[in-house]
Amino acid sequence: GESFANTPWWELFDDPELKALIQTALEENQDLAIAVSRIEEFRASLTITRANQFPTIDLSGSAGQTSPSRNNFPGNIPGLVQDDIEAYALSADVLFEVDLFGRLRRATEAARAELLAQEENRRAVTISLISNVANTYMTLRDLDAQYEISRRTEDARAESLNIIQARFDKGTVPLIDVNQAEIQLAIAQAAVAAAERAVTQTENLLSTLLGGNPGPITRGQALKEQVLPPAIPAGLPSELLMRRPDVLSTEAQLAAQTARIGVAQAARWPSLSLTGSLGIESQELSTLTDSDSGTWSIGAGILQPLFNSGRLSARVEVERQRTEQLVQTYEQTVQRAFREVEDALVAVRTYRAEYEARSFQVRAAQSAAVLSKARYDGGVTSYLEVLDTERSLFNAELSESSSLRLYLTSIIDLYRALGGGWTAEDTSP
Repeated sequence: GESFANTPWWELFDDPELKALIQTALEENQDLAIAVSRIEEFRASLTITRANQFPTIDLSGSAGQTSPSRNNFPGNIPGLVQDDIEAYALSADVLFEVDLFGRLRRATEAARAELLAQEENRRAVTISLISNVANTYMTLRDLDAQYEISRRTEDARAESLNIIQARFDKGTVPLIDVNQAEIQLAIAQAAVAAAERAVTQTENLLSTLLGGNPGPITRGQALKEQVLPPAIPAGLPSELLMRRPDVLSTEAQLAAQTARIGVAQAARWPSLSLTGSLGIESQELSTLTDSDSGTWSIGAGILQPLFNSGRLSARVEVERQRTEQLVQTYEQTVQRAFREVEDALVAVRTYRAEYEARSFQVRAAQSAAVLSKARYDGGVTSYLEVLDTERSLFNAELSESSSLRLYLTSIIDLYRALGGGWTAEDTSP
């Protein structure tokens, strides 16, 4: 079945603006453009390496005229004049190395594996880019919510300060109540300024991910309006990790390095080269195409390294040790993949529970704030109780928004950890 690695899984959030931002990033992001260009570079390198397995045919031609010295040729005979010498030639040369021990084949195999590794690196950049854009967008919507909460709290506290100031002027409340109200208003004003700063900086970060200059970002659905993706199914198989581009890239690099051992080993054995030439030569241009002007040659050469102070055998050992290093790197990559998936699964489960608890806390804090203010207006309690409940409500609303953002981003992180997501077939018993 189709995997979210091959389909736009971010559309599950059903936010048109988020879809548009991701599409822009895929078209304009410089990191992705660099990754695509690197693929083309390694594709050309593969063509160069593979070409060494086939004969090389060169066509050459020459034409020249030589005027010998009259005093030095031929043998200083006075009065003898030597004519100018002309030479014309046209030939086709063939060079072919017989791949007796697979050196050229293994080099091509290594180049092909390197190309596959670069293609997986491009997938890694793509998945990371999409995840970063989605995460940053959710962070921006969280900061928008925190800014609105802070502004709403600032307005409410400014209104409370006016009421308390009026009561103080009439002598019904002490000065400390006015001072406490002023403190709470200042705290809300500082929160508004901090949220505004964070919103602008996050917009600039998202603009950079989109490949553009810093600027405002068009908003879509609010954080609480985001459509939550389907529940994470139980029993995700470990085979899903084999879709991760970092695992596949490391595997391809290991295959390339293994092929380089064969290249180094083959360099210790004889190499056979075949050469051939077919052409025409003449001292006059008019006779260049005559049958007597034809010339040809054929030859073979063999090279067997005999003594090189252990350089070639050491080269084989170098490639073997590099292969061993990549084996360890591959194991580390797989272990890191398992850890990231497990961390993401735990984060999804716990952040969901945390968000539900924070939502319950907000409802309780709202009720407590209303009751506390009524008690204060009725003279039953002091203003300290009102301050405490208002602080609790303010902090609870901010925490609720943050926990919702963390829950949404944990789902995005799980998609990234699984190399793009999962399908229904992946979860069958």
